[in-house]
Amino acid sequence: MDKKTLKKASFVEGSISLPGSKSITNRLLIMAALSRGTTLVKDCLDSDDTQQMLNALKLLGVSCQKINKDIKVTGISHKFPKKNVDLFLGNAGTAFRPLVAVLAILGGSYELKGIPRMHERPIKDLVDALLSIGADIKYLDQVGYPPLKISESEISINDTIYINGDISSQYITALLIAAPLANENLTIQIDHGLISEPYIDITLKLLEKFTIYYDKSVKHLNRGDNHSRIFKLKAPAVFTSPKEIFVEGDASSASYFFAAGAISGSVEVIGINKSSIQGDLKFLDVLSSMGANVEYLEKSIKVSSNHKLKGMTIDCKEIPDAAMTLAILAMFTNGTTTLTNIKSWRIKETDRIKAMENELSKLGASVSSTDSSITIKPPKEIINGVEIDTYDDHRIAMCFSLISLAHKEITILDPKCVNKTYPNFFKDLESVIN
Repeated sequence: MDKKTLKKASFVEGSISLPGSKSITNRLLIMAALSRGTTLVKDCLDSDDTQQMLNALKLLGVSCQKINKDIKVTGISHKFPKKNVDLFLGNAGTAFRPLVAVLAILGGSYELKGIPRMHERPIKDLVDALLSIGADIKYLDQVGYPPLKISESEISINDTIYINGDISSQYITALLIAAPLANENLTIQIDHGLISEPYIDITLKLLEKFTIYYDKSVKHLNRGDNHSRIFKLKAPAVFTSPKEIFVEGDASSASYFFAAGAISGSVEVIGINKSSIQGDLKFLDVLSSMGANVEYLEKSIKVSSNHKLKGMTIDCKEIPDAAMTLAILAMFTNGTTTLTNIKSWRIKETDRIKAMENELSKLGASVSSTDSSITIKPPKEIINGVEIDTYDDHRIAMCFSLISLAHKEITILDPKCVNKTYPNFFKDLESVIN
């Protein structure tokens, strides 16, 4: 297995330019593909996950032309040219979930599969919602999980599509993108809470760029404080190209450099600012609470260390990806840190709660967890020379690289897993650590 050993470091200093957001890139690619007209998607992320989306769209007959960091997508006006295709999507949830919904509503004959881990990631709530409106979807192996077979069907929406919102925001994103294709007045009702709501906000803001507008409301239920979120769409709603659209720098990827600056030194992250539509920017509010200095500039954000960070209890419901970085920051704090509302970690690229517990323990931390939380008490001294298993999870690799800032040597196993979202991560990190 490949290894990447990061040498002992004491501080960070400098600036880095962010790669494009994976979440935004994949959303824009499928929206551009569905549109009427041609769209130039600028500053796209070039990574394994975005390549999976591009490969799938090309197999479905969409013209996607790469021009440096941009991609020119010729829209298909709600109708894919190829209606009988098998798609392999790796472990790209941001490609798999939306394509399931879009293809189920547009009709055709498709098989969708991925790597073994994708076949362990649940999709039942999304499939149930699609079955309720007449989609023909069958599980090819274990019920509730990919791979899937989608067949031609007749979609009929009787006003409301119901879906649970407490497992994955990607299910909701998939429905919001696919629903206009039914060409009916409809309501999407999300019950049982809504996890990772900022990711839904990203989807809605990007849909508006393609002239798809949902009316949002909240429906209060007669059960304590419970409520449902309602999204209404009036037909006809047609994806229309904005001609040109930019991809923001990835706020989740920025969290590693923000954290590095908070630990020791100063880092300026270029390509993102306070006007970002990404919810993971709320990570910076947490850093401020922990004791770091955060400075918002015109085209960048700068984070600097101030004094020893303090451990605290943090509700991570709105920043599930960036919250992983907080688990590493906990190793540099005074006191104990507890991260709550991280149940979604269980169904990501790996069981991230279990993986974090395993690897932090190797470093000498006292770690305990529940189904939806993790508590970390840092050791008096972090153990040197540890090898970190990454579980084919890009965020595990990137997070644990920050341990080098404890003036400890750290070895990351299977470092190429970062190609999923940030192929140049180690090069960028090593450019600012000293």
